[in-house]
Amino acid sequence: MTYYFSKKLTNISFNQTLEKVATVLKTKGFGILTEIDVQDIMKKKLDRDIKPYKILGACNPSFAYQALQTENKIGTMLPCNVIVQELEDGSVEVASVDPKASMQAVENDALIKIAGEVQQQLQAAINEL
Repeated sequence: MTYYFSKKLTNISFNQTLEKVATVLKTKGFGILTEIDVQDIMKKKLDRDIKPYKILGACNPSFAYQALQTENKIGTMLPCNVIVQELEDGSVEVASVDPKASMQAVENDALIKIAGEVQQQLQAAINEL
């Protein structure tokens, strides 16, 4: 089982992709809680240049609440990370963690069921891009 799913987009800029990702995630009940600019961090901390790369912390409050009621330490694995990165050919890739794959380590059947529902919504969002 892979730990992520992704989609490569062409003919759209990195910044337009970020906006589109946020919009599509919102239609699936997710909000962006955090945004980490990896390109900026690598430049500031290591003086290294990389292509634009952002990590978005996406959260669906309803699913997060259910997960916390099922497993009180699950916050160590939240929110769901979605990356947006510019590739060498100028296209943009969007990838999301597969929550079902990551939650299998917890060994809680109720949590796996919730993770499956989150997986469906995240995958639908990625496919919609």
